[in-house]
Amino acid sequence: MKEIIIKDLEQIGFVAKKFLEYVDENRVFAFEGSMGAGKTTFIKAICEELEVEDDVCSPTFAILNVYYSERNGEVFHFDFYRLVSEEQALDIGVEENFYSGSWCFIEWAENVTNLLPPNCIKVKIEQIEDNQRKVTIYL
Repeated sequence: MKEIIIKDLEQIGFVAKKFLEYVDENRVFAFEGSMGAGKTTFIKAICEELEVEDDVCSPTFAILNVYYSERNGEVFHFDFYRLVSEEQALDIGVEENFYSGSWCFIEWAENVTNLLPPNCIKVKIEQIEDNQRKVTIYL
C-alpha cells in the first residue's frame, strides 16, 4: 500500500507521475471515492502523464471514453455510476477492454466488482483537511 497526499492542484502532475512509478506494469485501476473526491481530476492528470492527446473528461453519461496516446495507445476511462447492471457493462465489452493490456481507469468500480480482473489495483481518493486529497494505492 502506498499513500500520497495532494496538497493542491498545482501538485497533481507530480503526484500522477509518482503514481505511475508505483504501479509499475499494472494497467487496470478501480478508483474509489465519494462524489467530488477528485477521481476524474486525478485520472486526467495521469492521462496527461501518459501523453493522452484527447480531452479527458468524465464519461458519466457515456459510461466509456476512449483516449489515444502516441506512446501508450488506447486508454480506457470508465464511469459506472449510472450502470444499471453488470450485464450492461458486459454489453459494451468491458471484459475485452480490461484484458487488452491497455490502461483502464474505472470510476465507481464497485458496480462491476464481479467483472474486475484479478490484477486490478484499487485506488482510494479521500478529501482530507484544508481541501487536500489522500490517494491510497493498494498494491
